[in-house]
Amino acid sequence: MNTREDEIRIQKYMSDSGIMSRRKTEEEIRAGNITVNGQTAVLGQKVKPGIDRVEYNGRSIKPAESRRMYIMLNKPVGYITSLSDDRGRPCVAALVRDAGTRVYPCGRLDMDSEGLLLLTNDGDMANKLTHPGHNIAKIYHVTLTTEITPEQLHNLGQPMIIDDYTIAPVNTSIVTQKKGLTVLRMELYEGRNRQIRKMCELCGLTITRLRRISVGALSLGGLKPGQWRRLNAGEIKYLKGIE
Repeated sequence: MNTREDEIRIQKYMSDSGIMSRRKTEEEIRAGNITVNGQTAVLGQKVKPGIDRVEYNGRSIKPAESRRMYIMLNKPVGYITSLSDDRGRPCVAALVRDAGTRVYPCGRLDMDSEGLLLLTNDGDMANKLTHPGHNIAKIYHVTLTTEITPEQLHNLGQPMIIDDYTIAPVNTSIVTQKKGLTVLRMELYEGRNRQIRKMCELCGLTITRLRRISVGALSLGGLKPGQWRRLNAGEIKYLKGIE
């Protein structure tokens, strides 16, 4: 049985459904472009998802729960993890434009980094994956310009002070090493802003490539740079089960 507690403002309904922002919804309501059960919507109006019929310019807008989308993107270098940029830089939103609904990045990869990025229109899931308290590892392959010394490798696995904050130890191991080149595997649980780059800089190491290969049990597999795919039911269940 639906109660008044089931009602939400139209702005939230549209935002949760990934159609438009709350501010944009207010503009469209004022313009008379949104209806509820065939009647022109008004500011402050509430609706019951799954009960009331909400339309935007004649198009039926389904409740958020029926439009949940979970995406894995192999982010290429040169894109920022954002939906828009006032400096005109390429954004990951352009790579998932054909998803059929707006999705938001869960966490970040800087412009010069690449690899696995999760996006969703499920706000609760996004908050869970970006909360510092969750216990999910992010695995990176980090390519360096030189061979790494035993001391440098040891230091990377120790607590460090970065931006006046003491980061937790990062499990670091060598994937491959040959003359003039090292590839490291680094396992992070915190993921502070440009953390790996700052760690390597403190240890006198220069990064030429930084690639996230997995988030928890989810891995890129054969997904090519710039490509995306929907998560399967098992992957979604796994993410929802993360404490």
